[in-house]
Amino acid sequence: MKHSENILEVAALNPDYLGFIFYERSPRNFSGDIPDIDPTIKKTGVFVDEEIDFVLEKVEKHKFRAIQLHGKESAEYCKKLRSALAQNNSVELIKVFPVKETFNFEELKAYEGIVDFFLFDTQGKNKGGNGITFNWELLKDYPSSTPFFLSGGIGEDELQKIAELYAYFEKSNKSHLLFGVDVNSKFELKAGLKDTNTLKIFKDNLGFKTQA
Repeated sequence: MKHSENILEVAALNPDYLGFIFYERSPRNFSGDIPDIDPTIKKTGVFVDEEIDFVLEKVEKHKFRAIQLHGKESAEYCKKLRSALAQNNSVELIKVFPVKETFNFEELKAYEGIVDFFLFDTQGKNKGGNGITFNWELLKDYPSSTPFFLSGGIGEDELQKIAELYAYFEKSNKSHLLFGVDVNSKFELKAGLKDTNTLKIFKDNLGFKTQA
């Protein structure tokens, strides 16, 4: 999210999360103040290989309840950030992993017990917002007990595929692992400006958590 009026419009749809990007190279880079929204919506700060002090400053200023780490942050970095957030232990940590044709799930082990969620996004030329899905069949081999967000080029056309993936996890008694769906570029009129009409249709037909 980027534009004040649009933030309020999307917040009126009652998503579980709203994301705000702090990455100067992104056309969605956020500056200014976030308008007052329903406190049940988890405002989420999105960062890319930032200094921990910068992250903490934004968490304090905007009262973020979740942090999405979208760079090459190490498990040690996440551990230090978690420790620094000890006074505010309710802040969720979401570590993003880019996925190509294959993915080595061994990479997740170092982060187990440190972050609250993983997020799988399509690896592309940009740090997110590439509008491309990856091969979700890879997630059927997901070995972790840490819940994850599904991301990467998700739009209305993916509703059926999302339902099928959820059904797979549900059949395996692991539906809790597919925790939510992170949407972005497929619902934009321009960078950072969401089309609330298509978002509402998507959300009404999803039955999952959504982060814009």
